[in-house]
Amino acid sequence: MARMVASLGDISEATVLEIGPGHGALTYSLAQNAKRLVAVEVDPDLANELRVSFRHQENFTLIERSILNLELAEVAGDEKIVVIGNLPYYITSEILLHLLEQYRSISRAVLMVQREVAERVTAEPGSRDYGLLTVTVALHASAEELFTLPPSAFVPPPQVFSTVMRLNFAPRFEELGVESKPFISFLRKCFVQKRKTLANNLRAASYSAETTESALTQASIPLQARAETLQLEQFAKLFDALPAS
Repeated sequence: MARMVASLGDISEATVLEIGPGHGALTYSLAQNAKRLVAVEVDPDLANELRVSFRHQENFTLIERSILNLELAEVAGDEKIVVIGNLPYYITSEILLHLLEQYRSISRAVLMVQREVAERVTAEPGSRDYGLLTVTVALHASAEELFTLPPSAFVPPPQVFSTVMRLNFAPRFEELGVESKPFISFLRKCFVQKRKTLANNLRAASYSAETTESALTQASIPLQARAETLQLEQFAKLFDALPAS
């Protein structure tokens, strides 16, 4: 766990948001090193335990709520915060997307996720794992895998390997010339069925065959291409070539 905290870098002047502190395995070290620590815990029993354990820690604040119901601007204000957490496997994607939606409030995040999720986040175009999650993360941040832990590193041991990854938030909307919500909606349409060609997915999203073929040609994308083979820049060119929907 010390490696995970160290992966945040210097937090002496930072507000750190910890997702799901549980019994506080990371929390003590974070509280000793951060200017301000905000822990978000949804379980009432664990929340009470944390209140007692950190009652004398002046830089510690507890929010008893699901992270999915927390607007990070409540914590960050006009600044950017640092996020850390061991994400619950059953809602990992939902939490990741929730954090990405609030990119304006985050500078970087160090997250422990199931190894397969980290592989999806950092996948290369054309690989089996490359998909909507990959490009959505890439649109908001640069991602890197830091290290992987076996089940034996935990008590009790889970049935999966866990990977710690770091996201350095650097939104690319302006660089790509796209607006956030319409472009993300477009990406969802592109990946709605991975087995189908990109052209078929776009036709299913109500673009005509003629319009789809013209836009693909204009964006220099093969007509039989699938979404999982495209770079983010290619998606932006295709988005620009299509009429607004």
